[in-house]
Amino acid sequence: MFENQTKEAILERMRKASPEGIDTRQGSITFDLLSPAAIELAHAYIQLNNVLKFGFASSEQPSEFLDLRAAEFGVTRRPSRKAVGEVVFTGDDDTIIPKGTSVSTDEEEAIVFVTTEEAVIKQKTAKVKAEAAVGGIRGNVDAGRIKLIMGNLSGVISVTNPVEFTNGMETESDESLLGRYFDRVRRPATSGNIWHYRQWALEVAGVGDVKVFPTWKGGGTVKLSILSEDKRRPKDDIILDVVNAVKERRPVGADVTVSPAEEVSINVSARLTLAPSASLEEIKALFKNKLDDFLASIAFKTTTVSYNRIFGLLLDIEQIADFQELTMNGVKGNLKIKEDEVAVAGAVNFIV
Repeated sequence: MFENQTKEAILERMRKASPEGIDTRQGSITFDLLSPAAIELAHAYIQLNNVLKFGFASSEQPSEFLDLRAAEFGVTRRPSRKAVGEVVFTGDDDTIIPKGTSVSTDEEEAIVFVTTEEAVIKQKTAKVKAEAAVGGIRGNVDAGRIKLIMGNLSGVISVTNPVEFTNGMETESDESLLGRYFDRVRRPATSGNIWHYRQWALEVAGVGDVKVFPTWKGGGTVKLSILSEDKRRPKDDIILDVVNAVKERRPVGADVTVSPAEEVSINVSARLTLAPSASLEEIKALFKNKLDDFLASIAFKTTTVSYNRIFGLLLDIEQIADFQELTMNGVKGNLKIKEDEVAVAGAVNFIV
């Protein structure tokens, strides 16, 4: 809106507004005095343009302005969540493992975990609950990756995690927050309508999308089908969090069922003709990534997995010179899934 308010344009207006008879030519005293002011005013117009742009929620809005805008409607960014799990210490009996003991993975950029309870080693072992020191998906480590004890803990020989740590989540992205903001302002949630249930579920960390089925088993019944942030079947802890969030605010008498979206594996087969020096394994990995991204993009948006779109994914891979006999789950055509299902990448069976 203020693109034309340049230093030159402002200076020219100021020169014209000067009293008649004063020398305003370049190099004159008046010109030299007005020029710095014109520069500062041009900068002010640039900032005014940003104020106008940042006053409206959009994908171009900086995070801090988006937070402020969303907060006006009661939408706040979901914080990160720490991964949780259990670690097992081995050592001398009766050795006390204090709450707050730090352990970590054995790698260059170690991931640190902290015990959340006190324990005592009995029969050479002690199983202790722990959480990642910081929130985020890095804390979702596989079984056996935790190996080091940080600090001097006498009587302890080793530590490990027998099962993976789970439920670590990143701080909500701008894209997700913007989507929830638009949901709030464009889909009014009132008196326990569909958008109200959607709003309540999306406030839960780890929820990527929701489908609401009103009166799915008659009057007064509601079903919520939940997707995780990576557009997969969510873990049971997330479902429980949604149940608790909805239970607190649902209308009196509403019978609400919260279910995870059921995954449907999409197995793709084809006979390929490879370009010179191309690797079949690399092509499989590349296609699998493309298939993951595509299926995530259509999750809960359509119940049809398009054969032509899968065809196009193969066409986009330069290392494939030609292909034939393309099928999805043994079918040469579109696949239909149910409303509460999500298509996910399955086996990739390419032969040459």
